Amino acid sequence: MGLRRLRLRASVRTRVMVALVLLTTLTVALAGTIAYVLETNRVDDRIRAVLQDSRAEFDKLATDGIDPTTGEPFASAEALLRTALSRMVVQPNEAMFSMLGTEVALVADAGPTQQWITEDPELVAAVADAANWERSRFWQVSTQVRTYYVAAVPVAPEPGGTPGALVLAWNLDAEHAELGETFRTYALVALGAIAWMALIGWFVVGGLLEPIKLLRTAADEIATSSDLSRRIPVVGNDDLAVLTETINGMLARLEEAFASQRQLLDDVGHELRTPLTIIRGHLELMDPTDPVDAAGTKDLALDELDRMNGLVEDLVTLAKASRPDFVSPEPTDVALLTDEVLTKARPLGDRRWTLDGLADVTAEIDPRRITQALLQLASNAVKFSEPGSTIALGSSATNTEVRLWVRDEGVGIAEEDLGRIFDRFERAGSPAEGSGLGLTIVRSIATAHHGRASAESRLGHGTTVSIHLPLVAAPEMLPDPADPDGPTDPAPDESPSPDHPSEPSHHAGGEPSTTTLENR
Repeated sequence: MGLRRLRLRASVRTRVMVALVLLTTLTVALAGTIAYVLETNRVDDRIRAVLQDSRAEFDKLATDGIDPTTGEPFASAEALLRTALSRMVVQPNEAMFSMLGTEVALVADAGPTQQWITEDPELVAAVADAANWERSRFWQVSTQVRTYYVAAVPVAPEPGGTPGALVLAWNLDAEHAELGETFRTYALVALGAIAWMALIGWFVVGGLLEPIKLLRTAADEIATSSDLSRRIPVVGNDDLAVLTETINGMLARLEEAFASQRQLLDDVGHELRTPLTIIRGHLELMDPTDPVDAAGTKDLALDELDRMNGLVEDLVTLAKASRPDFVSPEPTDVALLTDEVLTKARPLGDRRWTLDGLADVTAEIDPRRITQALLQLASNAVKFSEPGSTIALGSSATNTEVRLWVRDEGVGIAEEDLGRIFDRFERAGSPAEGSGLGLTIVRSIATAHHGRASAESRLGHGTTVSIHLPLVAAPEMLPDPADPDGPTDPAPDESPSPDHPSEPSHHAGGEPSTTTLENR
C-alpha cells in the first residue's frame, strides 16, 4: 500500500511536470513560429522596398540624367543601362544586370552576380523578354538553384535601336537563411531554458505537493491510531494552507463530537445503572399476591422510570449542545423575554415572584434556549427555597453584553462548592433529588451563545445564577443565508413546564440567587 501511494504521488508530480513542460514548449514554439513568420514578412517587405527605391532612382536617371560621356541626355538604352549599373551599389545577396534584347549585356559587380547568372540560367530565361514589356514588374522567381525576388524595368529603345531592361534580383534563400540561423539560436536557447525550468520545476512542484503529503500522512496516522487530537502542520499561506486549516477544523469538530458521544455513553451507563438496579430488586422481591406490595412496587418503578426519562432528555440536550445548530440566534427583545419567562415561572411554586430589572435592548440570542435555561434556574430556585420566599428574575445590559439572572432566598451554596456546581452530576452535597445536569445544561446554552454562566451565593441567604451573553451573535452562530429554513434538526423546546419541570440543576446564579447545592 505504501509503495502504491508513493507511486501515486510520483505520478501526480510527473503529470504536473509533463503538463508544465508541454505547455511551456508549445508556448515557446508558438511564439517562435509567429516571430519567424513576422520576421520573414518583414525581410520580404524590406527587399521589396529596396527594389522599389532602386526602380525609382533608375526612372529619375532615365528622365533627368545626363550621359557622362556626351554631356547630353541619354541617346540609347545601352548608354542609360551602363550608366545606371555603374552608379548603383550592389548589396549582399543582390544581383544587378542589364538585358539588351534577350541577352545579358552588362553585370554590376560581376563577381558573385556573374556566378549567379552562370549557375542559374533559369533566372536569365525568366527575364529574357523583359526588354519588350510595356511596364515594370515585381515578382518571385523559383529555380532549381534558389529563390529570387526580381524587379525588371524595361527601357524604350532609340529609333532603330535595341530595347533593353534593368534587372534587379534578390536572393531570398540567403536572406531567409540568415533569419533561420537566428531562430535556430533562439530554439537552442529555448530548449535550454525549458530543460532548466523542468529541473527547477521538479523541486518546486515537490515543495508545493509537500502539504498534500503531510495531509495524507496525518490522515493515515489518525485512521490507524484513532487519535483525533492530532493536527496537521499548516505550511505557507496559500490555498493548501487554507485546506489544511479547514481539515484541522473538521478534526476538531469530529474530536468534539466523539468526545460528546463517549461522555454520553459514560453518563448513561453511570446514571441509569442505579434506577435499573432499584427497579429490578423491587420486582424480584415483590409479592404478586399482595395487592399493597404490588401497587407500591409499581409506583416505585414508575417513579424511577420517570427519573430515567428526565435523565435521558437532559443527556440528549447536552449531546446536542456541541452541534452548530444547537442555538439559532435572532434579534430578541430582552425585556420582553425576561417578563415572559417570569410569567411562565410563576406556576413552578408558591413563591413571591418579582422582577429585579429589565434590559431595554435587542440582542442576537436564541429565545427558546434562553427561556429553557432561565426556567431551569427558576425550577432550581423553587426546589431549594421555602414557600413564600422571594424568587426574582432580571436582566441588564452594557455596550457589549446582556446579563440575565435568577435570584432566590434559599439555602445557598458553600463557597468551596461554587467552583464545581456547573459540572456534570455535581450535587455539592445537596440531599435534594436530581440528576445533577441542570446547571450543566445552563452553562452549555450560555457557551453555545459564546457566553458564560456564573454563580454567587451565601449559605442561608440565597443564590444568584447569571447568564452572560454577547449582544451580537458570533458569525458562526448565525443561520446560513443559503438555508432559509434554518437548521434541519431544530432543538425542541425543553424548557421546564409548571406541570413537569425539568429536574432543577443545582441552583447557581449570576446574581445573588438562593439556589440549591445540586446541579440537576
